[in-house]
Amino acid sequence: MVTREEVYSALGQVMDPEIHRPITELEMVSSVEIDGSGLVKVEVLLTIPGCPMKDRLNRDVTAAVAPLPGVTGVEVALGSMTEEQRAALVGKLRGPGATQQRKITFWGDDSTTRVLAVASGKGGGGKSSVTVNVAEALAAQGHRVAVVDCDIYGFAVPRMLGATGRPVGFNGMIMPLEAHGVKVISIGFFTDGRPVAWRGPMLHRAIQQFLSDVYWGDLDYVLLDLPPGTGDVSISLAQMLPGSEMLLVTTPQEAAERVAILAGRFAQENGLKVTGVIENMSYFVCPSCDERHEIFGSGGGEELARDLDTKLLGRVPLDVRLREGGDSGKPLVISDPDAPASEELLAIAAALPPLAQTLVGKRLTLLT
Repeated sequence: MVTREEVYSALGQVMDPEIHRPITELEMVSSVEIDGSGLVKVEVLLTIPGCPMKDRLNRDVTAAVAPLPGVTGVEVALGSMTEEQRAALVGKLRGPGATQQRKITFWGDDSTTRVLAVASGKGGGGKSSVTVNVAEALAAQGHRVAVVDCDIYGFAVPRMLGATGRPVGFNGMIMPLEAHGVKVISIGFFTDGRPVAWRGPMLHRAIQQFLSDVYWGDLDYVLLDLPPGTGDVSISLAQMLPGSEMLLVTTPQEAAERVAILAGRFAQENGLKVTGVIENMSYFVCPSCDERHEIFGSGGGEELARDLDTKLLGRVPLDVRLREGGDSGKPLVISDPDAPASEELLAIAAALPPLAQTLVGKRLTLLT
C-alpha cells in the first residue's frame, strides 16, 4: 500500500504553472487521503478561484501520483485559498517587509542577478530580435532568464517569444508568463491589440510595476528590451536600476552608429555601464555563391565600441530565418541553433558570464 509520505514526495515534483515552485512548498496541498483499495484523493488549493491553469494542475498531480506502486486511481479536488492563506503566500514569496515597502527584488548590493538593458539609437535595427534570441541563448545554457518588454508603445517581445495569454495577479502580485523557458512581462499582454497613448508619468508607473509588482523568483539574468532612443523609459530605468548594464545594438552603417552612440553616452552619463556592442545585420551570405555581401556597410559596430571604450561582442549576419522566427514565436537559437546567426548569438550570450556569488554577510570557514 502506498503511503502518504510517498504521495507527498511525488507531489513535491509538481510545479505550480504560474509561480514555478513545488505545490508542496507553496502549501497548496490541503489534504491527502488513501483508501484501502489504493485510491488516492488529493485536495489542492488554487491561489485564486477559477485559476486558468487548473486543468494543467489537475493533469500534473494525476501524472505524478498515478505511477506510484499500489495506486489504483487518483482523484483531484480543487479548492481555493482563503484571503489569509493568499496573504501568507505573498509574504513568503516576496520576503519579510515586502508588504510595507515596494522593492525591486532582483536588484541590490547582494543580488547575483545580472540586469542587461538592451538599447539602440533608432528603431528598425533588430534590437528586439537580438534581445529575445540572447535571452533564449542564455536559457539554453542553463540560466534562469526573464525579459521585461519596456517598449510600451511598440511592444514586440510577446510575439517574438511566442508568449500568449494574460498574466494572473493576486494580492497585488503579478505572475509573469513563460515561453521556451524564459519568463516575460509586457504591456502587450494587457492591451487586447489596442494602441497605448500614455505620457511620461504613466510610462514610469508601468515600468515600476513590471519591476516591483511581478513575482520573478530567482533569476540569473534580466534582459530589458528598451524603446529606441533616450526618452522617458530610459530615464526611469536609470533611476530605478542604478548600476545596471547596457548592451547597445546597431547596424553597420554610419548613420545608425552615430545615433546609437547617443544612447551609449546617455547610459554613461547616468551611471550605467556599457557592457558591449552587438552589430546586427552585419553581412549577408549569398546562398548561391557563398559570397559575403555587406549590404549596410561595415565597421559601425567596431567604431561604436571604440568610441564608448567597450567591446564588440559579436556581428550577427542577415538571415531570413531570424525574421521568420520572430514572426512565428520561435527564436532562431531554438529552431536552428547551428545557423550562423544562432552561433553568433550563442557566442554573445556565452560572453556575458553570470555575476559571482557575493560573500557579503556570509560566514567563512577557516582551516586551521
